[in-house]
Amino acid sequence: MKLDITKALLAGASAIAICASGAIAQDNQEQRRGSVQSVISDTITVTATKRPDAEDVQDVAISVSAFNANTLDALNMRDLESLSYSIPNVTLDDIATSRGTANFSIRGLGVNSSIPSIDPTVGVFIDGVYMGYNGGLVFDMFDLDSIEVLRGPQGLLFGRNTTGGAIVINTGSPTDEFTWGARYTFEGPMDDDRGSSAHTLQGYVSGPIVEGVLNGRLSMYRNDDGGYFTNLLDGSDHGANEATIIRGSLEWTPSDDLTILAKLENSSGDGDGPSTQNRGIFERSTFDFSIDERGFYESDAWLGSIRADLNVDFGNGTITNIFGFRDSEGSSYGDIDSTPGFFFHSGSETTQEQISNELRYAGTFGNVDVTTGIYYFDQEIAYTETRDLPTVSAARFFGGGRQDHTVFGLFGQLDWNVTETFIASFGLRYSNEEKDASITYIRPRPECSIVAGTCPFTGTNPFVPGENNGFTDADEWSNVTPKIGFQWFPGENTNIYGNYTRGFRSGGYNFRITAPAPFEAIVASNGGAYAFDEESVDSYEIGLRHETEDGRGQFSLGAFFTDVADMQREVNASDPTAGVVQTILNTADASISGFEFEGRYALTDTFLIMANLGLIDAEYDSVAFNISADPGGLVDGADLALALPRVPETTWGIGFIHDLDLGNSGTVSTRVNLQHRDRIAYTDSNFGWIQEADMLDANLTWYTPVDGLEISLFGRNLLDEVQAGGDTQLPFGGNVAPLFGLPSLNDGVNAPFGAYPAVGTLSPLKPGRTIGIEFTISR
Repeated sequence: MKLDITKALLAGASAIAICASGAIAQDNQEQRRGSVQSVISDTITVTATKRPDAEDVQDVAISVSAFNANTLDALNMRDLESLSYSIPNVTLDDIATSRGTANFSIRGLGVNSSIPSIDPTVGVFIDGVYMGYNGGLVFDMFDLDSIEVLRGPQGLLFGRNTTGGAIVINTGSPTDEFTWGARYTFEGPMDDDRGSSAHTLQGYVSGPIVEGVLNGRLSMYRNDDGGYFTNLLDGSDHGANEATIIRGSLEWTPSDDLTILAKLENSSGDGDGPSTQNRGIFERSTFDFSIDERGFYESDAWLGSIRADLNVDFGNGTITNIFGFRDSEGSSYGDIDSTPGFFFHSGSETTQEQISNELRYAGTFGNVDVTTGIYYFDQEIAYTETRDLPTVSAARFFGGGRQDHTVFGLFGQLDWNVTETFIASFGLRYSNEEKDASITYIRPRPECSIVAGTCPFTGTNPFVPGENNGFTDADEWSNVTPKIGFQWFPGENTNIYGNYTRGFRSGGYNFRITAPAPFEAIVASNGGAYAFDEESVDSYEIGLRHETEDGRGQFSLGAFFTDVADMQREVNASDPTAGVVQTILNTADASISGFEFEGRYALTDTFLIMANLGLIDAEYDSVAFNISADPGGLVDGADLALALPRVPETTWGIGFIHDLDLGNSGTVSTRVNLQHRDRIAYTDSNFGWIQEADMLDANLTWYTPVDGLEISLFGRNLLDEVQAGGDTQLPFGGNVAPLFGLPSLNDGVNAPFGAYPAVGTLSPLKPGRTIGIEFTISR
């Protein structure tokens, strides 16, 4: 164990003893509730139905896992990625090559790319604002009111790029009573061969500014991470990160019928590049890596929203308008070859600006509830990538792309209460999307920058005679998204629902074209179309929610079938001249079916058990591209037999929360959770893959007799499971290992789910076993 974290834990134990000794004089204070009562007594509500008032999660007709602030604390959820190990058929991964970049997958629909022009299958919405760019979305759960994880296509109410589902995040809002809170966390690796510790300090203050008219909230977050990993090249700590978030909000109520809520946030960070392992040199079951380039990342983003809610007599309804904007920029550099030598390093620079506005109405006319609205979204994004491959080319690679992206949508849903126990739902959404792109191939060329506007999109490359510099193009897609569903309440506490819906994932352009000749051959075979086409999903689902009469138990079951057409995939291939070639294509049609279960039950007032299970069966129906990477380039049974990327066949979890009443000394709450995820394919060829994992987390929280004071000891990934953000095949690895006195693990042959790569891999590591202590005070 590292000396610094040992000292911190001893200091924490001393603090607990001091607080306990001082608590005797405070035995008349109201005792804090334990975690079990927090989970049982709180009614979890969801905003995803876009009704005027949030609805009880047990009453909605969608597959959703919802968490309010108390539940997140009770379950010790500390970052968005940790939800991956609490919900069936959900993987909320950080790709790890670019810190904070979301590669989310739900029900087998996901992406495995850091290319900023690639649209997601899982949309992220913060305070009602869609995030058009996946960068900077995997963040700590700081000052949140709730998180809702919606499984299955959500295109009717949430629009495009939600074919897998949606993550709805509601940050903390101003309160009409004065309240404040602060939290300090110290954590780090438990094992001696790892890096150093991390400190996190966060706090908020909220309350009335003008009584009854204006409320405000200010919150701040600061994380200093010395780097969890150890770079074997020089023994230095690696993975350092500094992050700051400042968030302010105002809620103005000029009248009983009108409320305006404005929020503004700035987030910034900087630190090391990715901690990349090469599995042609190091075993995938270890955290060993050795790289000569520390790398870096820097990011800065502004996010704002203004929400207005106006109650109107028409249909006793509410008109809601949500305006949002985001302005972000970031740069990075990393050791892509993942070896102690200089073979393939790469950098990037990204800028993004977006605005959006949704105007909607929700009301009731007799026995019909109506939700309808208009949506507008506009985004400009620019991306420059550099590649340094000194053994391949004396010149640096420069290129990337710029894109203007506009979406317009109209939507409406009717929920007809046919009887007191049966509701029929009908909905349609029309979407029109335009993309205007300019692409510069990432090739050896004179220095240029897409972000600065100096890269050429036309003409020929002076460093490669006869090779085009790139192209400009525009395309447009229009769709109608239908939804038909029902709800039946056979008993007061039972909700049976089913629906059919269609969703679309946007077509678009690849900013990372490193092989111009094959790409232009594909363009020619597609009739001159530079853009890949959109992906469509037809989904059928039936589900059940039940709550026991005493409120101790809640259970949900669901079964689904998904038919995917024109599946978009990023086909990765090792390449000796470009390092890696990433081609985005509509590769296949596929079918995905599955089952989900979630439940919790309080055996006593102080003991709660939790469980979840997810099963997925996914297979290709037809394949239009040689995703198996057969040398002959043929599409055959070998392609059809491959596993779909990002699809774990089984996920399951069990856990419990137990509260121990200490009388005048407060309450101790213990939480333990074990979550399993099967191995998944990472690349379409299945040469790259992520091994299975059993994540064991534990937390011990003392709700002290000092009003509002909590002290926690916690451990994450206690079984020390190795996980990576990706597993991309490289032309560097075991072939260069002897130059540095390292073993060669490659066997020169690629095989699906092979123990070793043909040559090497880029496999960015995620932290292993971590322990820590946390102090929380709130009033």
